[in-house]
Amino acid sequence: MTIKVGDTVPNATLAEFVTGQTPQSHQVEDLVQNKRIVLFSVPGAFTPTCTERHLPGYLELADAFKAKGIDEIWCVAVNDMFVMEAWGRDRQVNGAIRMMADGSADWMKKLGLVLDLSAKGLGLRAQRFSAYLDNGEVKALYIDEGGALDKSDAQTLFNQL
Repeated sequence: MTIKVGDTVPNATLAEFVTGQTPQSHQVEDLVQNKRIVLFSVPGAFTPTCTERHLPGYLELADAFKAKGIDEIWCVAVNDMFVMEAWGRDRQVNGAIRMMADGSADWMKKLGLVLDLSAKGLGLRAQRFSAYLDNGEVKALYIDEGGALDKSDAQTLFNQL
């Protein structure tokens, strides 16, 4: 069952690596407490649409999101934390977005937003989506279908805040 507006996000472990720091594992339930979070999920780091269109939109609007009271912006993918860090470094995220790894797709499974690309040799991935969370409650959710990026882009979510 897919998570929906009004639900509280389930707990799971997300991993994060920031250059020069020790790799960290975080519990989602701890990360979302008393925070307003914009998150977007991509099928994979370094993939064409994710790299050329999805991530850049959130990076461009990062300051504007924060001006609207957003505490954090997360990019979540079913990749390992080192790949997420390298992708963030490559795209010059510079801390504006937290690059979070759901390496085994555990959180995506709990959210009901797994994308099975095994037939293409890519295994389980995250479906492309965006969400606005307030203290862990889903206040807005946009899920793209079939490889499109027409609902979960940064401007669409920004317009709803």
